[in-house]
Amino acid sequence: MSNPSTSSPRAERLQALRAAMKRHGIDAYIVPSSDPHLSEYLPRRWQGREWLSGFTGSVGTFIATADFAGVWTDGRYYTQAETELAGSSIALMKIPSGASLLHIDWLAANLQPGQTVAVDARVLGLAVARLLGDALSARGILLRTDIDLLDDIWSERPGLPPDALYEHLPPHATMTRAAKLAATRSAMAALGAERHFMSTLDDIAYLFNLRGADVSFNPVFVAHALLEQDGATLFVADGKASDQLQARLREDGVRLAPYAAAAEALAALPAGSTLLVDPRRITAGMRAAVPDGVNIVEAINPTTFAKSRKTEAEAVHVRATMEQDGAALCEFFAWLEAELANPQRAPLTELTIDEQITAARARRPHFVSASFNTIAGFNANGAIMHYRASKESHALIEGDGLLLIDSGGQYLGGTTDITRVVPVGRITADHRRDFTLVLKGMMALSNAHFPRGTRSPMLDAIARAPIWAAGVDYGHGTGHGVGYFMNVHEGPQVISPTAAPDPHTAMEPGMITSIEPGIYKPGRWGIRIENLVLNVPAGAGEFGEFLRFETLTLCPIDTRCLDLALLQPHEVKWLNDYHAQVRERLLPHVAGSAREWLELRTRAI
Repeated sequence: MSNPSTSSPRAERLQALRAAMKRHGIDAYIVPSSDPHLSEYLPRRWQGREWLSGFTGSVGTFIATADFAGVWTDGRYYTQAETELAGSSIALMKIPSGASLLHIDWLAANLQPGQTVAVDARVLGLAVARLLGDALSARGILLRTDIDLLDDIWSERPGLPPDALYEHLPPHATMTRAAKLAATRSAMAALGAERHFMSTLDDIAYLFNLRGADVSFNPVFVAHALLEQDGATLFVADGKASDQLQARLREDGVRLAPYAAAAEALAALPAGSTLLVDPRRITAGMRAAVPDGVNIVEAINPTTFAKSRKTEAEAVHVRATMEQDGAALCEFFAWLEAELANPQRAPLTELTIDEQITAARARRPHFVSASFNTIAGFNANGAIMHYRASKESHALIEGDGLLLIDSGGQYLGGTTDITRVVPVGRITADHRRDFTLVLKGMMALSNAHFPRGTRSPMLDAIARAPIWAAGVDYGHGTGHGVGYFMNVHEGPQVISPTAAPDPHTAMEPGMITSIEPGIYKPGRWGIRIENLVLNVPAGAGEFGEFLRFETLTLCPIDTRCLDLALLQPHEVKWLNDYHAQVRERLLPHVAGSAREWLELRTRAI
């Protein structure tokens, strides 16, 4: 382990943290990648793990003791974490698949009875807090959850995001706020609850038909909500809602209260009342604010199910959005191929890809923003699953190899997420083999029919089977839910071998999910092909209702990367049929070089 200069900002911050730990009698301090809303992507105020460690991945847990500091993260981020933690005293602690709570085991094994572990309960999920508390108490280790040491040492810590709220309006908002509130109250009543407390930002944005810009790429806003049978309170920072918006909210029985007042509102609930909370979607701090005399009903947020099941009216807007997104991609790829063929061009970098693909989307109607940081990885960088080019570290796109581009957009009528891989210069037989295996996996799952209610993790092996048959695997899930002008990662469904096949993961009509198998050769190349699909009915009979996938994403898959000898006739037919549909639906939206590129890249094989 290296011995970094104590004058580096990272070393100074770690030194300050240890000094604060010593003042408060703390032997180990945990900084999770989390906020009071258990968000995947965090407002800057709660990016403490990144501020302390320098590791920028979206998943990770930082732990410091008097003589150790480490970041626990999974296989998607190993290469990135090794690079970003290099030269520091902070260790990379690798989490194998399915072991996301390995840091809890480490604490129980490495601390002594009577020592103290601390973490801020306001950013610690209730379910995780229970596991942590049980593991530590079994070893006689104390747990403190009443302290935020970041406030002690982060002198320039950002405040709450100031961006204003706005309404998601018709025609893209296809269900009124009043109707959503009524449906949620009905679900509460069915569970025997008079009140319902919510902290997850996408659930709140969905329920109130509101959007914001407090989290990069996700059109949500920082808030808590308390829903009652005769009204609702939205806890947001002052100045977030205009007078006009507040008046419209009042028409639906919604009042605003200060963001910091949420815990006080819970503490004031009357004894004997009944409150619905989702233990996977509330922090330990908020749960602790509820008085002992209040009856607690623990169940998944009703809105989590509701927003995952897109209505047919929403699906119509999503299909239109996919046409606009696909047309933007035609313009981008036509530009890219022209640039690659131009010997007089300026140097082309991974950063240029991000700029150009976002600009192409921005020219399309109803575009709001990118839906995540574009991943443009050439050759070895493509093997880093969540790679992000930066001004300090990026590759030139020159020579021979594969360029992986994973990108997406937020539109008023839907959220997109797509990955394509294109050849640069000459590619090898090994490139073609891996590309074709990935495509075979994507097509296998795209063609699947399955009983309604199938637990989504059970579908993962269908995509892996053609890849496994070649003795290859990949270290991430095959698919995630996608929101409707909402978070690009949305539950409750997830297609992953490490996810528990719980009842709430059941596949239902209207869900939008990604299908994105891959193959990654560290130091050489990465291949991932991703489409979004919609669960639609596939008939019913003696054995009940069945579902299938309607492919939503509209963009050619580069046939120049194929090894045709590996494809079966039914796979060739699927690809040709897909390209025929892409061509038919996108031609009305493109012209000039983009049209020529579309016609060329959708030719039958």
